[in-house]
Amino acid sequence: MGLLDIFSAAPTVRTGDPAPDFTLPDRDGRSVRLGDYRGKQPVVLYFYPKDDTPGCTKEACAFRDDYEAFQEVGAEVIGVSSDAAESHGKFASKYRLPFVLLSDRDGDVRRRYGVPATLGLLPGRVTFVIDRQGTVRHVFNSQLRATQHVKEAMAALRELSTG
Repeated sequence: MGLLDIFSAAPTVRTGDPAPDFTLPDRDGRSVRLGDYRGKQPVVLYFYPKDDTPGCTKEACAFRDDYEAFQEVGAEVIGVSSDAAESHGKFASKYRLPFVLLSDRDGDVRRRYGVPATLGLLPGRVTFVIDRQGTVRHVFNSQLRATQHVKEAMAALRELSTG
């Protein structure tokens, strides 16, 4: 746990809770609904502070580099920040990100998941692993250990597929 993580509260959505459904626009402005994945495949839903910043770029590129492994276990990766769809499009193009990026402009979905702000200012970095039935199976909250989110999510998915 990093120093900034100490100043961040735990998310209010916890392991075992149903994942709150939502619909948000993707980088092309198309509506994506979390509930559309229910019954089909697990989802790695990760909230991050801002496109094209050092930690967020490392995290996104780590998800990109392991995206094939996520696909092999049948999971979809979805990133959420308050950036505009246009920003997501540029970010995805610049780093060749193959997964879904959603724009939560007013922070409503972030609030519904209880993703905390670090020091009350910086939008939090939290990853939720959601099973096929729409239940949260793993939560990882760390502002500073951006690439650890990928490892945590993959370990949780492997446990789901064997358990």
